Amino acid sequence: MNKKAPVLYLVVPCFNEEEVLPSSAEQLKTKMQALLAEHKIAEGSRILFVDDGSKDNTYQIITNLHQNDALFACVKLAHNRGQQNAQMAGLDFARKSGADATITIDADLQDDINAIDKMVDEYLNGAEIVYGVRSARKKDTIFKRMTAHAFYKLMLKMGVDIVYDHSEFRLMSKTAVDALFEYQERNLFVRGVVPQLGYKTAKVTYPRQERKAGKTKYSASKLLSIALNGIASFSSKPLTMIWWLGFWMHIFSLAGLITAITLMYTINLHFMWAIIAAVGWFTSFVLIALGIIGFYLGKTYIETKHRPLYNVEETLN
Repeated sequence: MNKKAPVLYLVVPCFNEEEVLPSSAEQLKTKMQALLAEHKIAEGSRILFVDDGSKDNTYQIITNLHQNDALFACVKLAHNRGQQNAQMAGLDFARKSGADATITIDADLQDDINAIDKMVDEYLNGAEIVYGVRSARKKDTIFKRMTAHAFYKLMLKMGVDIVYDHSEFRLMSKTAVDALFEYQERNLFVRGVVPQLGYKTAKVTYPRQERKAGKTKYSASKLLSIALNGIASFSSKPLTMIWWLGFWMHIFSLAGLITAITLMYTINLHFMWAIIAAVGWFTSFVLIALGIIGFYLGKTYIETKHRPLYNVEETLN
């Protein structure tokens, strides 16, 4: 069933993006104007920047853009809350402002904005969620490609329902966004939740672009943090793995103990070596197990507090 042209909001989280923002804003404006001219989107569509507590001139640039053109809107968060929470703040503002559909995209525009046309086409053809999927990463460094692919493989291995090579570039209808906000998790892993919503989906592929200016916010430690959060939010496999590891360590330790006792009586091996090896092996396992269990308990502790994901300091619309 075909839909009418939607009021579309582009939700763009920003954190210290003063170097890339002027160029990105101009490109997004040109794209929105083209979509409006082709009557693919309706009047009232906006480019919504979410300033995630930037320390540079990001918010001042956004303010100037808004004052010169009503196409630009902004939600300024009181302090830095991370991309996931900034994204949720933008989605919430967009749905309450009358958006029929939203597209989330990073401010560096490494995700190809020309894919937006196809996303809107898929929406008009009935899709409620359209994933932007990277067809190639030729512009990424070898390290970036390796860590990114390792991230997706780890997520899938741990049972997290995630779209391979899809980041945060996606279109969601108001129906899908409203369903997303039914999830009340504090440690929200959006990439893992969206596939669980159901609804009709589609994919649009595009080659990943090179960052024009500024520095990426996705370091190896950041990717690891996202991965751990995703695993803790959607998978209990690490806890199961601890049980199996403990079981086999018990078997091997018992075999080692029997071997050590046997060697004590055959080649006069000093029993202290066996004790040292057994204690060291067991202690390392206990520490790892406690660390994983503590990680899950920490996530549960945060969930029980029900603290807000973010605080909005100011809006421009």
